[in-house]
Amino acid sequence: MEKEYLISGIDTGIGKTVATGLIARHLALRALDVITVKMVQTGNDGFSEDLDAHRALSGHERFPEDREGFTAPQIFKFPSSPLLAAELEGKTVDLDRIAEAVRICAAKHDVTLVESAGGLDVPLTRDTLTADFAAGRGWPVILVTCGRLGAINHALLSLDAAKLRGIEIAGVVHNTYFSQDPRLDTDARDAILRHLERLGYPPVLVPIPGIDVSSVPDVDFSEIFA
Repeated sequence: MEKEYLISGIDTGIGKTVATGLIARHLALRALDVITVKMVQTGNDGFSEDLDAHRALSGHERFPEDREGFTAPQIFKFPSSPLLAAELEGKTVDLDRIAEAVRICAAKHDVTLVESAGGLDVPLTRDTLTADFAAGRGWPVILVTCGRLGAINHALLSLDAAKLRGIEIAGVVHNTYFSQDPRLDTDARDAILRHLERLGYPPVLVPIPGIDVSSVPDVDFSEIFA
């Protein structure tokens, strides 16, 4: 098992936050000390709603690193790409600060799960996409997908973007919350598994259900971390 993973997705609002919280829960229930980081939070002012969701889903209280700002090292008010959100505040995304925050978290915990803002090709700065940053850090990616119409194209393009940069895909988390038709869902899963094999990645796909926070399931992600 690696120390750090990037949780990314094929789109915004695809379920990365839920997947991150459920994976943290799975690892914690198996006696691993796991922390989550939201590398860039947009649409918030001074706090990260995604981190709050991680903590609720994983059943963990806030960490000291939450109070110290290491788990949400970049927060911007406008809900958009990190690049635009930062520029609207007269700033740029501080990539060194993100890298240092993750390093500090990883030094204190067994596993650090880093949730991206949007998908792999979302711009962080004018010169750096999320995929570029992940590749530079050597982070394996856990890709969140779904079965709604159009998802196959987005999923396969995301896998191609990872392969182009030499990024390892640890596995795929398939969010069934967005399922519109069981035939679409099955078709998407089959296409994604075929493409994983075609690109030389392990054909690992773990489905997750829609979540009621009052009764959070223990989803088994063991195959991803094998």
